[in-house]
Amino acid sequence: MDRTELAREIIQTSRLTGEFKLRSGKTSNHYFDKYLFESNPVILAAIAEQLAPLVPEGTEVLAGLEMGGIPIATALSLKTGIPVVFVRKRAKEYGTSKLAEGMDIAGKKVCIIEDVITTGGQVLLSAADLLTHDAELKEVLCVIERDPAGRANLEDAEFVVHSLFKMEELFESEEISL
Repeated sequence: MDRTELAREIIQTSRLTGEFKLRSGKTSNHYFDKYLFESNPVILAAIAEQLAPLVPEGTEVLAGLEMGGIPIATALSLKTGIPVVFVRKRAKEYGTSKLAEGMDIAGKKVCIIEDVITTGGQVLLSAADLLTHDAELKEVLCVIERDPAGRANLEDAEFVVHSLFKMEELFESEEISL
């Protein structure tokens, strides 16, 4: 599936209309239920195929953020052979009390994987947590860049952001297919 077809599949599969409160607290009349495209094996495989070339050179670990970044990071790990860790929003309070499940990330070049970035808030919170575990962080990779403010916030924190799609590209693909 090429990039244009993938954009159409994502928007047709996951775009909902109505009134939705976003994680950022903002209200929107459209919403992308990312779990609808993340749970579709054909779309998820195509996303991994398209994201793989965007993985920064030298990446040693993919860090999938709870919860939406985990299936993306897993599919990308299968495609690239790069190990993956699963990053909780907060360390569990039992057992190993881990924040990042999987291999040790200390001293490793880690690329954060997220599904949708609106403000970048969760990425910044998770990055701060990962830094306490001595991960080397500089790169963020996402499927959908919903709002330019998210990129700006992440760049202000000195992250390099790579996105497969900007929101307007998804809307353009929808117009093409109508």
